[in-house]
Amino acid sequence: MALFGTRKKKEETPKAEDVRNIEIDTKAENTVMHSLVEKSPNPPKIDDVIEGPVISIDKGAIYIDLPPFGTGIIFGREFMNARDIIKKVNVGDTVAGKVVGMGGKDGYIEISLKEARQALIWSEAEEAIREKRIYDLPVTDANKGGLILNWQGIPGFLPASQLKPEHYPRVSDGDKDKILDELRKLVGEKLSVTIIGATPKEGKLIFSEKSPETKNKENMIEKYSLGDELQGEVTGLVDFGIFVKLEEGLEGLVHISEIDWGLVENPKTMFKIGEKVRVKIIEIKDDKISLSIKALKENPWKEAAEKYKKDDVVEGVIIKYNKHGALASIEEGVAGLVHVSEFGTEDKLRSTLEMGKTYPFKITLFDPKEQKMALSYVEKK
Repeated sequence: MALFGTRKKKEETPKAEDVRNIEIDTKAENTVMHSLVEKSPNPPKIDDVIEGPVISIDKGAIYIDLPPFGTGIIFGREFMNARDIIKKVNVGDTVAGKVVGMGGKDGYIEISLKEARQALIWSEAEEAIREKRIYDLPVTDANKGGLILNWQGIPGFLPASQLKPEHYPRVSDGDKDKILDELRKLVGEKLSVTIIGATPKEGKLIFSEKSPETKNKENMIEKYSLGDELQGEVTGLVDFGIFVKLEEGLEGLVHISEIDWGLVENPKTMFKIGEKVRVKIIEIKDDKISLSIKALKENPWKEAAEKYKKDDVVEGVIIKYNKHGALASIEEGVAGLVHVSEFGTEDKLRSTLEMGKTYPFKITLFDPKEQKMALSYVEKK
């Protein structure tokens, strides 16, 4: 019996056109796969902030749908930490959480609501810095360096240097206790501020009350020059002088020594808030302008230079006591020191030279250019 073998069919060589079609199909398939891979979200990792709808709420856990990666869970300590937030959450709500664990309880993705909220807040803070957003926030406390404000549950610091001029603690001698007293007056008030610094790792926020127009103070100051005579408005009265507004967002200080040629004891008794005054610019340094009112008045020392000289005997009125002696005025704006050493003790000086009374004195030093004069008491015979 003849055995019939199976003869192999002759293999056909693929045509060039078929090869091209296969290559095109393969390329198309690869392109589609690449596109799908690119469009597929990356698997979540620790510290990522992810979000999804709530699919179930139990007594001690919340389950969140996180397709295509599975289900997220908030449980244990994270559940307890976020219980105030969880009270407001319902099934179907979309919530954001921070990944704190992978493959834990039954393979769930472990999530922290509280940490996610913090991460989102710090992200918002960084956006606020870039966009220079303005917030109205209450002052909750004060210290010797500035104020404490609260934003989104995070306490932040507003340095005194970042306060607007009208809120800056105007203390002449830099006494920190006095500065603190002034700053405490702002506790409870709302200030319009911007966030200028955020350090999430340290939990630090830095605020500034300076508005954009205040930050452009340098541009404003460029319009002014030494010697300019201007009209301004009194905006502040302090022991060491007065503050005068030259334009919105720009003010200068008239120091007590620049108010008048005569003795000025208390600027608060000479001016009132809102009063219009003429001033002269005598110094521009950094972003500060120093003003003078007395510079617009005739210097009495010029006339005195023609009338008096060393060794002249003159009449003077006692206008002030200080630790060095008594100040005696020989005419308006021209005064000299009677030194306490002439009398041995301060009590003896004060009993001999009474406030407001006139006595004869000898000029022992006379320097009208430096506006200095020393007097010696001449006892009446």
